[in-house]
Amino acid sequence: MTDHFVAALMIPALLVLVFLGFPVSLALIVVSFAFAVPVFQELAGLQLYNFIDQVASTYVLAAVPLFVFMGATLERSGIAERVFAAMRLWLEDLPGGLALATIAMSAVFAAGTGVVGAVEVMIGMMAIPAMKKAGYPNDLVAGTICAGGSLGTIIPPSVVVVIYASYANLSVGDLFAGILVPGLLMILFFMIYIAIGGWRHRDALHANRPGKTPLGVKLKVTVLAMLPAVLLIGTVLGSIFSGLAAVTEAAALGCVGALLLALVYGRLNLNLVLEALKATSGLTAMILFVVVGGTMFASVFIVHQGGVLVRDLIAATGLGEAGTIIVLLAIVFVLGAILDWVSVLTICLPIFIPILRETSIDPVWFAVLIIVVVQTSYLTPPMAPSIFYLRAIAPKDMTFRQMYRGVVPFVLAQLAVLAVILIFPELVTSVAR
Repeated sequence: MTDHFVAALMIPALLVLVFLGFPVSLALIVVSFAFAVPVFQELAGLQLYNFIDQVASTYVLAAVPLFVFMGATLERSGIAERVFAAMRLWLEDLPGGLALATIAMSAVFAAGTGVVGAVEVMIGMMAIPAMKKAGYPNDLVAGTICAGGSLGTIIPPSVVVVIYASYANLSVGDLFAGILVPGLLMILFFMIYIAIGGWRHRDALHANRPGKTPLGVKLKVTVLAMLPAVLLIGTVLGSIFSGLAAVTEAAALGCVGALLLALVYGRLNLNLVLEALKATSGLTAMILFVVVGGTMFASVFIVHQGGVLVRDLIAATGLGEAGTIIVLLAIVFVLGAILDWVSVLTICLPIFIPILRETSIDPVWFAVLIIVVVQTSYLTPPMAPSIFYLRAIAPKDMTFRQMYRGVVPFVLAQLAVLAVILIFPELVTSVAR
């Protein structure tokens, strides 16, 4: 049995365990150990343990729990309701104004939490009842909530970017800068589709539209609700982009700022801090456990010449660097429809990076392409993790069919952003350098 064949067996073995209901992190570790034993024999356990130390000593990963704590604190500080109220006041007169407000709030809190899933659940619990009451069709409601939640991938400070940078040995600041334009394009494309949908349903939605709010009230609500959140996010990202703070230092600054906002809004107490710490520890443990398992899996895959197998598949396309990009993005897209984003990155990046080093492909540009594809797979049927997050908070009259139908236009919008970045790489490289 050749090494190539053994490496090729690792992926189906992993998928079998995942479909049997094993947690992804455990499935990664079990498969890694099973395929490591024939190579390392009695030293397999020790060899795999070294990967735990490798992950634990990665400095940039210290930013993960800090960003998660920042988001968990903001979520519980009451600022989400205030931002949503402000967005509604400014956008309610536009076609699909409530859905536009939902996307706008999602963008703000994607920048505040950096975690996919957390954004979707938080905005969904506020926006779904309001949109339903206003007469929005279920498919537009579902698509808007899922698309808004996915912005946690592409809006800095994204935890996805932090994990990517730690594996690819890239500057987190460069990647944050690189995803700025694609993130803004994503928001713009989402809003264009929502405005079109709002115009189509304008008669039903107009009947439920509230009266106009005086300008003075809008300004007051905006200053009290949005300005503090924008200042906090701007300070965190600005300190990274300007080089005044490392990503971990900026994340710590964000935690302090989130606590201060909770204090200003009268929500800071021991219970809030304990709940935020509990959420942070649980989510961070899940992420890092998958990172450890993915590191083990990718390393054993490479030992069995899996990297050579992937390189041969790319060479077989005969498309040069264009073929390399297409094949690697396709692999990420397919795996992303089955596995969570942490697993996809930790499995793929150790294999992809040596291949990329043999090409002239800009690593930051390629990283942004991967991140957009990861975000797209978050919405893509049949697995669509966003659908399962939504299902937990959706009303009983919202069916899976409506959810899947609702996300399709947003997936097309994401693919449009991917095409723009492929055609105009300077949208990423000129900003990130």
